[in-house]
Amino acid sequence: MSKEWIKTADEIDRLRHSCHELARILDILMKALRPGMSTQDIDDMSEKLMLEIGAIPIFKGYMGGSGRPFPATLCTSINEEVVHGIPNKNKIIKEGDLVKLDIGMRYEGMVSDMARTIKIGSVSPVAERLTQVTEECLQRGIEKLRPGAHIFDYARAVQEHAEANGFSVVRDLVGHGVGRELHEDPQVPNYVSRSMDNFVLGEGMTLALEPMVNVGTYEVDIADDDWAFITADDELSAHFENTVVITKDGAEILTKL
Repeated sequence: MSKEWIKTADEIDRLRHSCHELARILDILMKALRPGMSTQDIDDMSEKLMLEIGAIPIFKGYMGGSGRPFPATLCTSINEEVVHGIPNKNKIIKEGDLVKLDIGMRYEGMVSDMARTIKIGSVSPVAERLTQVTEECLQRGIEKLRPGAHIFDYARAVQEHAEANGFSVVRDLVGHGVGRELHEDPQVPNYVSRSMDNFVLGEGMTLALEPMVNVGTYEVDIADDDWAFITADDELSAHFENTVVITKDGAEILTKL
């Protein structure tokens, strides 16, 4: 564990405020989602809500591996899209969709990050189960976090629960440190591998934990826009993310109302 991963008490307090406001905004967006909306509609709403409180949309302009800046406030990913879907006025939300909203902002100088999978109306039984299990994966992983624990404990809890339910955990994308910047060290895999850095958790670490769970294979491809990740077999994917801080008593979820 690096000392650089530890936040000060002041940083944690400001991050807590940032996360609370982010959770409030995402709650508004989730309640607004309905069939017939475009993903651009929800992105416009997100940016307006952030700017109203003086927050900075941290995703907008973020440089990805393609070398092109992300053009929107939100990542809006539907069904087989895993993450990083770009909002578009022609991308219309339909009954039965799984819509993943991934949102982040800088507020009071600190970066918060979270994601939820939203069921639009009546969804298929497999979509229902996938959404439930993915959220459970995140919670089970968080329950393993405390000073002195290893990140292996988190990753194993996530992977085992997903696979016990017949699903797979995406391996090309991982969680990460967060707070001063959007993506900080350490990387936090949602699966166990021999090559992973099985670091020890320490009080004051702040992490963005984000299992991405697929119905079929864990393998993913990049869409033609060079941003969105999609399942390699076009099966459904779900995504949940929380920003947490490691305290002496365990992990405190900061991205909550």
